[in-house]
Amino acid sequence: MKRAVANADRREFLKMGGSVAGGLALGFCLPGTVGAAARDTTIKVNAWIRIAPDDAVTILCARSEMGQGVYTSMTMLVAEELEVDPGKVKVEFAPVGQVYNNALLGGQLTGGSTSVRDAWEKLRKAGATARMMLVSAAAKKWDVDPDDCKASDGVVTGPGKRKASYGQLAARAAIMDVPKDVPLKALTHFKVIGNVKQKRLDTPAKVRGQAQFGIDVRVPGMLYAAVAMSPVIGGKVASFYDARARAVPGVKAVVQYSRGVAVVAESWWQAKKAKDLLQIHWDGGLNANTDQKSIWDGLLSAAEQPGTVLHEHGDADGAFKQATQTIDALYKLPFVAHATMEPQNTIADVRIDRAIIHAPTQFQQLVPHAVAGATGLKPEQVEVHTPFLGGGSGRRVEVDYVIDAAEISRAVGAPVKMIWSREDDMTHDAYLPASIVKLWAGVDAGGKPMALRMHATSPAVVDNLMSVFIGESIDPLAPGRVDNYPYDTPHMKLTSQAHETGVPSSAWRAVSHGLNAIALECFIDELSSAAGKDAIHFRLDMLENQPAGNRQSRLATEIPSSARMKRVLEEVRSKSGWGRTLPTGRGMGVAVIQACNTVIALVAQVNVSVGLDVAIEKVTAVVDAGILVHPDQALAQIQGAIVVGQSACMWGEITIENGGIEQTNFDSYRVARMSDAPKTLDISFIGSDSAPGGLGEPATAVIQAAIGNAIFAACAKRCRTLPYTPENIKGFT
Repeated sequence: MKRAVANADRREFLKMGGSVAGGLALGFCLPGTVGAAARDTTIKVNAWIRIAPDDAVTILCARSEMGQGVYTSMTMLVAEELEVDPGKVKVEFAPVGQVYNNALLGGQLTGGSTSVRDAWEKLRKAGATARMMLVSAAAKKWDVDPDDCKASDGVVTGPGKRKASYGQLAARAAIMDVPKDVPLKALTHFKVIGNVKQKRLDTPAKVRGQAQFGIDVRVPGMLYAAVAMSPVIGGKVASFYDARARAVPGVKAVVQYSRGVAVVAESWWQAKKAKDLLQIHWDGGLNANTDQKSIWDGLLSAAEQPGTVLHEHGDADGAFKQATQTIDALYKLPFVAHATMEPQNTIADVRIDRAIIHAPTQFQQLVPHAVAGATGLKPEQVEVHTPFLGGGSGRRVEVDYVIDAAEISRAVGAPVKMIWSREDDMTHDAYLPASIVKLWAGVDAGGKPMALRMHATSPAVVDNLMSVFIGESIDPLAPGRVDNYPYDTPHMKLTSQAHETGVPSSAWRAVSHGLNAIALECFIDELSSAAGKDAIHFRLDMLENQPAGNRQSRLATEIPSSARMKRVLEEVRSKSGWGRTLPTGRGMGVAVIQACNTVIALVAQVNVSVGLDVAIEKVTAVVDAGILVHPDQALAQIQGAIVVGQSACMWGEITIENGGIEQTNFDSYRVARMSDAPKTLDISFIGSDSAPGGLGEPATAVIQAAIGNAIFAACAKRCRTLPYTPENIKGFT
C-alpha cells in the first residue's frame, strides 16, 4: 500500500523543525507565547509558580492532562517543596516554552510514561527554589538570618513570631538572586508526596461540568466546521458539488483544504447536516484497491528480509546447530485504533499577523511549526492554548487535525472550531502498526533456551509524524521490550524490519512494548510449556544467572533488573494462588515486564467457553514503580491500563478494504465496557524509596500476554493472532 503524496506534502513543515539524533528529540527552540499566563497580574516567582498579592498560588502544569492525573501529581511535586496545600492552589496549563520541555523526550511533549519521572527532581527544585527565595525575602525585610525563618502553609515565620504571607513577599522574592544547589526534602519529611488521602484536583471541575476540554472551548465570533475526508487512505478530492450544502440555513462557507472539504456554519450540527449533502468525487489513487490480505502478504514478504540488528550477543546461528530442539512461532498483531473518547478537534483563529490555537494536544512544541507550515506564518506568531484532553494515548502527539483547522480558518478568515465526528476519528486515526513477530529458540536437553532469535516486521511506530526525520535509520521506538531483554540466554539476535503499509501509524499506549512484549512473553510461555515447566518457575530460573551480554544493547534505555523482576514474580505467584487446580475451561497465565523504570508481573485468570469466548475473571498485579507520588492515581493508572490492554487484545482490530478503514464507530470497533472488565482486580505495590517509575503504559502491554497465556492454560490452544476472538483461537492448536 503506497503512502499518498498528499500525506507526504502535509509533513513538509516538519523539515523546518530540526533533526532527531538518537531518539525522539527535536532540535528546535521556541519562545514563550503571549497567553493567559503572561497577561496575569500575579508575580511570577519562576516558570512554574505565580503568587498573587491576595496569597493565591498558581502552579503551571507543563504536561497534557488526558485522564492520567498529571494535573494533580505535577502540582503535588511543586507543593511539597513550596510548602503549600495542593488543594488550595490554582492549576493552569503551561504555554509553549523551552523551559517546559520534557528532558526524557527532548521536547514539550507528554508521553512514554515520563511525566513524573522527568518532573521528579525538576519540579521539586522549582518549589524549593521559590520557597528559599520567599524565605530570603522575609529575612531581608526583617533584617534577620534566613536560617531563623521557616516557611509553612503559605506563610513565612521568623524571630519574634513575625509572619508574612507568600503574597506579601512575592514581589520582593521575584527579584532575589536565584539560589543554586537547592537542597530537597528527605523522603521521611514528605507531607504531600505519597499522601494516600490526596484527591485529584481536577475532579470537582469535571463533576460540575466546568472543566474545559477542547470540544468545550469557545471564543468570540467562532464558527464551526464539519469535514469530509477521503474514504480511501491518502485519497484526494477530484471534484465536488456544494450547492445543496450552501443552501442549508446557517452555512457560511464551503472550502476545500488539503485533505478534504469543510462546511463552515453557525453551529456544528448545521455544518454536519450540510456536509452530508456534499457530492464529492474522490480520487483514491494507488490505494483504492488495497485490502487487509495484501497488507498481511506484504508484511509476511518483508519479514523474509534480514532487517536491522537491534541487539546481538554470542553466536545465535552457531548455537542453534548445537541445540537439542528448535521451537519457533509467528505472531500477528493487528492495527489498533486509539478510539479516544473525545474525537479530534481544534479551534484555530488564523489572522494576517498571528494565529491563536486551542488544541487538545500532547505535543505543544510542535503545534506552532505545524500551523506555520500550513499558513505561512512564523512559529513565534502562533499562540497555543492547551485545554483538558478527552483521552490521548499517543493519538494527540500527532498534529494533523490542528493543521486541518488552521487551513480552514485561514480560508474563511474567521475563528473556526473544527470537530471530527466519531466516524472521522475512527477512519482517520494514526494506528498502532500491524506487526509480524517471528521467534525461534534453540533449547538444551532441559528445555532452557541456548539461543533466541526474534525478528519483528512492521511500519515504523513514528512513521506518520517523524518519517521525514528518521529516514532509513532505526525507528527510535522500535526496541521497546527488546533493548532490555531480561532472561538468561547465552546467544541472542534481535532484529527489526521496517515495512511501509500505507496506513498511518503512530504511538499507541505502550508503543512498541505493545508489540514486542506480547510476542516475547507469550513465546517464553511456549518454551516453558515445551519444557514441561511451571511458567513462573521457568522465568525465575532464567532470571537467576543473567550474562553481561544481555545488558549490552546499543539502544538500551534501562538495564534489566533481575532482582526486581524476581520479586514481583514471587509476589504475584503468592497473591494469585498460582498453581491451584481450576475447573475445566479456566486457566491462569503470567507475564512480566520492565518498562519505564517500572516492573510489573501480572496473572490473568480466564474462563474459556465451549464456543471459545473468553471472559477475564481475575487479574492479580504486583507493581514495583518506586515512590508513588499520588498513590490513589497510581492504582487508577494500573487499573485503567489493564482494561485498555484487555480491550485491545480481546477485540481491537482495524482492517482495510478498498483502501479504507472498515471500522467506523463503536458498533464495529468494540471497546471494553464495564461489564467486560475483570470481576476482580487485585493490585498491590511494592514499597520503595527509588525514584518514581512510569505507570500509564507497562501494564497495557503485559496484560495482553498474560491473557494469551491464560487462554492456553484454559483450553490448550495457543492463539498467536490477535485479537483473541473465537475465530482466531480456533485456528490454533
